[in-house]
Amino acid sequence: MKKAVLIHGFNGDPKEGWKPWLKDELEKNGFQVIVPSMPSPSKPKLDEWIQTLSKTIGNPSEDLYLVGHSLGCATILRYLEQLQDKQKIGGAIFVAGFTSNLGICDLSNFFQNCFKWEKIKSGANSFAALHSSNDPFVSIHYTEFFRDYLDSSILIEQDKGHFFETDGVTELPSVLEILLLNTAED
Repeated sequence: MKKAVLIHGFNGDPKEGWKPWLKDELEKNGFQVIVPSMPSPSKPKLDEWIQTLSKTIGNPSEDLYLVGHSLGCATILRYLEQLQDKQKIGGAIFVAGFTSNLGICDLSNFFQNCFKWEKIKSGANSFAALHSSNDPFVSIHYTEFFRDYLDSSILIEQDKGHFFETDGVTELPSVLEILLLNTAED
């Protein structure tokens, strides 16, 4: 069975923004969907987030797709780094992802070590990154990292801010489309 795990970001909540909509749409299309509540979202600790994600996933498989928003993207990267050599997931989608602490000290523990890009790349069959043309927090160059290091496809959405509900984003059809295309039966 196809499975998707949606990971919220810093100060995030599983019930906010586009995540409930995406969960419903994916379930209509035969996915098992889990949207975990990550611990201490305002004071996140990498080890706690990885432990929560690992417990949520259980045994990774190529039927698994991870969708991260903001800090949830860094969580996915760190999760993929720690997979065993033979373990692989179907894909990862990064929504407003970044690879540094953006000057926010509370996020520093996610970025103390350099990313092991080759290890990450070997942990998934596909990658996609979404960026908004007017994201006030995350520069486009972070999205380019995903392209350059992971051969990620890139989609630029117009005027979606940081993909928050307060930016008017309560649905994210592009993510649904990517997941459905990646899991279509041949």
